[in-house]
Amino acid sequence: MLKIWGRATSSNVQKVMWLCAELSLPHERIDAGGPFGGTREAAYLAMNPNGLVPTIADDDFVLWESNTILRYLANRHAARDWYPVEPRSRAQVEKWMDWSTTTFGPALFNAFWQLVRTPEGERDAALIADSARKTGDVLRIADAQLAGRAFLCGDAPTLADICVGVNLYRWFELPIERPELPALRAWYERLKQRPPYRDVVMIPIR
Repeated sequence: MLKIWGRATSSNVQKVMWLCAELSLPHERIDAGGPFGGTREAAYLAMNPNGLVPTIADDDFVLWESNTILRYLANRHAARDWYPVEPRSRAQVEKWMDWSTTTFGPALFNAFWQLVRTPEGERDAALIADSARKTGDVLRIADAQLAGRAFLCGDAPTLADICVGVNLYRWFELPIERPELPALRAWYERLKQRPPYRDVVMIPIR
C-alpha cells in the first residue's frame, strides 16, 4: 500500500492527499514533521535527506518533492485528466504547478508565517501587509487566466488546480486585505464543491 509521511496541515502534504482522494487511491498517512517530529531521525533522512514532508513509499519505491509525487502518482495510475499526455497540454499544467511554487507560495509565505506561526506580540504588521499586497498582485495573474474558464487549464481540474488550490484556501482564510478577483473567487467556490478539497484542504490552518 502507498505510504505517505507528513502532517495533515502541511500544504505540500495536502497536495498529495487531495490527489489520492480524487483518484480513490488506498494509502496510509503517517504523521511526521511539525509537532510530530521524526523528520530528522536517521530512518527518515535515509528516505528523504532534506528532512521535509511529504515523502512517499509506493511498495519499495521512495519519492520526495510534492509536485514530483503528484506527477508520479498521476502517471502511475493513468490519471490523464489530471495530468495530460499531450505535450502542450501537459506543459500548461506544469507551468501553473511551477508558478505555485516559485511565485504564489513565496508571496504568501510571510503573511502565513506571521499570522499562523508567530506569537501575536511578535508579529510584524508591515511584513504581513507587504506579503498580502504581493500575493494580491500575483493572484491577478491567476484571475486573468480563469476568466472564461472553470479551472486553470480548461473545463476540468488538473494537477495545476491542486498545486495552486491548496494555498488559495489560506489566502481566503487569513485575516488580510484582499483585492476583488471575481474569476478567482468563482474558481474557489467551484473547488469548495469538491469533497476531497473540503476534507483535505479546508481544515484549521496551523
